[in-house]
Amino acid sequence: MKKIGIIGPNSENCPVELYNYGIELGYKISSPERYFICGGLGGFMEAVCKGIKSSPNTFKGQTIGILPGEKSEDANPFIDIAIPTGMGINRNIIIIRASDIIIAAGGGAGTLSEIAFAWQLNKNVLCLTKFDGWAKKLAGTALDNRKNSLLIPVEDIEDILHYI
Repeated sequence: MKKIGIIGPNSENCPVELYNYGIELGYKISSPERYFICGGLGGFMEAVCKGIKSSPNTFKGQTIGILPGEKSEDANPFIDIAIPTGMGINRNIIIIRASDIIIAAGGGAGTLSEIAFAWQLNKNVLCLTKFDGWAKKLAGTALDNRKNSLLIPVEDIEDILHYI
């Protein structure tokens, strides 16, 4: 089973267009062979999980939320397994470490930290270039001279499906 990380803007910073795209993305990438790991809250994370759970390919336990707070109830309604960490933003490293490959869209400082963790852990990040944010800015670049080709630019859902 492949574990796919989902990173992007929270509720306050997720434009409607990106949210709606996230629903479509989740619907199309849902598969009985894939688990999805995210921060478990709103915005892009919620949208992708909503799409996954509306797909005929979904199953119980497929969406996993690594929450920053201490309450499972804080998870968005499309999370099957909520893991409250009480770690705040430190939970970002857990999301990345637990994922085999990461899909990034838009994003501010939290997404930037997750991309940096993925880089340091030698994990591929599929950086959606359709929306502004750190995913688009960093797509195809090298964060330092130790590695290259980890931040893969993707233009659409078909590109994402090719890599996952």
